[in-house]
Formats: sequence, C-alpha cells, structure tokens
Amino acid sequence: MLKSSRFVAGVAMIIAAAVAPVPAQAQDKPLATINGQAVGEQDLAVLMSSLTQQLAQVPEGARKRAALDRLIDMRILSAEAARQGLDKAPEFVVRLDQIRQQLLITQFIKDKIEATITDDELKARYDKEAANFTPPEELRARHVLVKTKDEAIAVIKELDAGADFAKEATDKSQDPGSAKQGGDLGYFTAGDMVAPFEEAAQKLKIGEYTKEPVETQFGFHVIKLEDRRKQKVPEFDQVKDQLRQSVVGEKFAETLKGLKKDAKIEINEDALKPPAK
Repeated sequence: MLKSSRFVAGVAMIIAAAVAPVPAQAQDKPLATINGQAVGEQDLAVLMSSLTQQLAQVPEGARKRAALDRLIDMRILSAEAARQGLDKAPEFVVRLDQIRQQLLITQFIKDKIEATITDDELKARYDKEAANFTPPEELRARHVLVKTKDEAIAVIKELDAGADFAKEATDKSQDPGSAKQGGDLGYFTAGDMVAPFEEAAQKLKIGEYTKEPVETQFGFHVIKLEDRRKQKVPEFDQVKDQLRQSVVGEKFAETLKGLKKDAKIEINEDALKPPAK
C-alpha cells in the first residue's frame, strides 16, 4: 500500500501530473463516503492518473484500494485544514488561484489546440520535413583502447602483420563495453564520440585502421572503420507523437501571441527594479 508518510510529496506530484489523461467513466459509482461526502469512480480515476509511478509499485489488484486510501487521507486532512481556516490564508489563496490557472491552461491546450490537430495535418508536416531532411552520415567503427601509446603502437604492428582486428580488441582493449564485441562500437553520428576519435574515424576509408595511436581522455585508440551510411529517414508512425507535440507547441505560441496582442498589459517597471544599495 502507499505509505502515509509520503502523503505530502504525493499531493505535490498530483498537481505536477495534472495534465495526465483521465479515463472516461460511464457511471460515477460511489466507492466510499467520508463524513457523508461521496467518493466516486471519477474522483478515483483523476487521482490514479496522477499517481502512475507510485501505483506501479503496488500489485495491480490492489491499486484502486491504495488510491482510494490516499484519497480518503486527502479528504480528511484537507477538510481539517479548511475547518481551521487555512484555506483563507493569503498565500494559500494565491497558490490555489495559480493552480486553477495552470489547470485551465492545460484544459485549453487539450480542448482548443490538441483537439484541432488532425492526422492529415501531421502527415503533411511530415512529408514537408522529410523532403527537406538531409540524412546525416553514420560511421560504424571498431577500436582497441589501451593505456599507453607504446601499447597502441604494438597493436598496430600486429595488425600490419595480419592480426585480426576483432581478436586484438577482444584480447587487449580496455573498453569493457565493446571488447566483448570485438571492439565494435556500432553506428554513430557527429557529436557522439569525442572529437579526436571522431576526426580520426572520418579520415579512414572502409576497412582501414589508424596507423598512429589516437589519444583521448580515455587512453590511446586504434580505430578501424567498418562502414559508412546515410541515416534513414524515420517512418511517419515513429515520429507522429513528436510531430504532434511540435505542432501543439507552435500553435500554442501563436495563440498566446495573438491573445497578448489583444490584451491590455501594463507593467510597473520601477517596482521590478532591485532596491538601491
């Protein structure tokens, strides 16, 4: 069950997660009453949507009861706080109004912006961006990482004599992540590797290895270029959600700009100045 000692932190997370989708309820069935006040399915659904991470640690069959216990705690404590007049405190009133504004903005974005975006609009945006997309080049390389320059020179001499690069990496590389794969680092693009490594790899032809050790902060590398290719353009379904968020952000910014243009805004700049020393 959710521990009551985490209650205060949980309330903060409820507010932060207020944008989470709430499952539709066909009927708001009463689940409990607290001092005569009913708690319904919709009350519980709203709370559960904001406690996803915490409830993931609870067995699935016990999640509704755990959330209901949390909701009961909230109702009892908030009622007592109100009874003592804490809901009239100036700071509370301001915070409550700000939370209300945040929730209204969230609902505005959902109903007036997200709801207007169609799959056809997203597909048109995808086609436009895909047509202008220049796929970056990807390199695939292997390396042998050793501690000293002399060790790296010794590896290069063995490669010159016909040694297998993958075996050299498996036997001698100090990189535990790639040594087991024969030094294979997979594909990477510009910026993925430290600059000296990347610059040396870029100069190689496929099948070549560096004839001089390449020094980085990790040690000395001997690098072999395995392949070059252009990165594939991702499919529409792979980036659909990302595109949606991008379009939502743009439309929101455009809407806000228009609303601010029509609003009468007066700012007291003098009041914002730091006090004179």
